[in-house]
Amino acid sequence: MIISENIRALARECDSELAGIYARIDDIATYNTEKVLDAFREERISERHFYPTTGYGYNDDGRDAADRLFARCLGCEAGFVSHNIISGTHAIAIGLYALLKPGDTMLSVTGTPYDTLQGVIGINGEEDSVISGGVAYKEIPLTSEGRLDIPAVLAGLENDRSIKMVYVQRSKGYDSRRTLTSAEIDALYDAVKSVSDAHVFIDNNYGEFTAKTEPKGDLLAGSLIKNAGGGIAECGGYIVGSEKAVALAAGRLTIPTVGREAGASMGLTKPMIKGLFYAPHTVANAMKTAHFAALLFEKLGFGVNPSPFEPREDIIQVISLGNREKLIAFCGGIQSASPIDSFVVPTPGYMPGYEDEIIMAAGAFTQGSSIELSADAPLREPFQVYMQGGLTFESGKLGIMSAATAITK
Repeated sequence: MIISENIRALARECDSELAGIYARIDDIATYNTEKVLDAFREERISERHFYPTTGYGYNDDGRDAADRLFARCLGCEAGFVSHNIISGTHAIAIGLYALLKPGDTMLSVTGTPYDTLQGVIGINGEEDSVISGGVAYKEIPLTSEGRLDIPAVLAGLENDRSIKMVYVQRSKGYDSRRTLTSAEIDALYDAVKSVSDAHVFIDNNYGEFTAKTEPKGDLLAGSLIKNAGGGIAECGGYIVGSEKAVALAAGRLTIPTVGREAGASMGLTKPMIKGLFYAPHTVANAMKTAHFAALLFEKLGFGVNPSPFEPREDIIQVISLGNREKLIAFCGGIQSASPIDSFVVPTPGYMPGYEDEIIMAAGAFTQGSSIELSADAPLREPFQVYMQGGLTFESGKLGIMSAATAITK
């Protein structure tokens, strides 16, 4: 592995300075692991829960146990988890179509959603979207400090009784804003419920197990190839929340009246349950990797968001590299230090759902997994790369050091 001696020396400095942050992350991981273990004990998980089912999948104890486990661990009444959910965006789409009816209005309170979800909603006139089905869409931007504008949300709800969903994107996504904390989202939830019966729907991707609590919501959705699958689950997604909202969403995944009662597991329940067990520890590794990357690249003179010592509740680290060449070199450095496809050279290209060229580094065991060390970026000003993940802190750190070497040659 090509890592310069200067970068190795800086890495040792970073580890020393971040010792307190690492200890705090370990404390959160221990707390969340105890929470997960308690859920496993309460649900009396045993080998029989891993047996596969076929056909309709009726009476699948493992599937039902997995549903309850995810709900318990994420602090909700009910939930379902399925290998048939292909991505976090798919999980969110299921929730949108389940809870919104013609004549309803969806209110996004974190500004404009990320690129691919814009297509699901139909913001740019896409066919077969939420808007094309007779739903109206409104949005309220975050404040100049990157916080939820709760007074504006309450005013919007009072002025428009057709608003039946308040949508929150917890993580920054492809943006430079700060990620929202669970406490901030909880305050929004309480405020909304004081004046309206609108559902609060949270895109929880990248945030699970980064803190000791998860945000309150009527529905939370996420991917299993991000935090919640612990690097073990190879596909799938989850939806958790209130019993009523989850039942509606399950009816959209399968069919109404059947919901969570059918769907063959085909032997895929075990990696989802095992992934949930690993998730607090794996997320801790990703969090340490993100803090390490922030400090190392700050020392090298690059802009970083969040800052190295800033508390955070997602695994994404933004690094501003300044130009196209450094952005491509960074991704090359990440890829070359990956366990899979280390010999591949990332090159920019166009992808469905994105307006700009995209470059990605993802030498992962699971295609598209962002709990494994990966980096991606749109090729546009200010040439910010979004990196996340790290199955182990050691491999994540080495990947960051490789990227730093690549751009400082």
